[in-house]
Amino acid sequence: MRDATQEFIHWLETGGRQVGQILVSRSGDQWELRHIADAGCADLTEYKRVADARVLANLDDAGAYRPLKTAPNLRRGWRLEVGTAIDLRKALDAFYPAMLGMWLARAQDQIVPVPLRDTLGRQTGMYRVTHKLTDAQAQEVVARTCNDGACLKTILWSLDSSQRVTSLPAGKFQPATGDAIPLLCQEACNILVAAARKVVKGETE
Repeated sequence: MRDATQEFIHWLETGGRQVGQILVSRSGDQWELRHIADAGCADLTEYKRVADARVLANLDDAGAYRPLKTAPNLRRGWRLEVGTAIDLRKALDAFYPAMLGMWLARAQDQIVPVPLRDTLGRQTGMYRVTHKLTDAQAQEVVARTCNDGACLKTILWSLDSSQRVTSLPAGKFQPATGDAIPLLCQEACNILVAAARKVVKGETE
């Protein structure tokens, strides 16, 4: 298994620049991270500690907690500098947990996507009811919960072994290339499972 940190540094040194909503660049002998929308801004609040990444990742611009780190609502107005490749990896893992490891695993063909039906089939207790989710309900809840306005991940899984998700644009299933590392979704998350439960039980938001 190749080292994800070194692979990531090599990717940056050969033209890579973006992970999710974060722009990564060199700043002297430091690595700099900032929101991609702040690429040309100078009046940003400066941070110097790796631990600051977790604080920045936890709240949106309104100060609300972000339960889903891959939601497209990362706060703006900051600039984080770290000194080593290891610190850079730790900071990015705070913003996007496990995503660099997933990126490298996919490059090595080591990711096995889990169909939604398999994920729901493992549910017990209060979530066992999701076993009853119909195909039409599944397509609807995926479209509402996983669209780019809710989550930036690229979906790798299907509805089941023979049925694709057809309720989202084709681009949602095509990982980014070039200067951006894709955020990959190998299996439906707890947020989608909870949304599926609401649909089956007839609950409303």
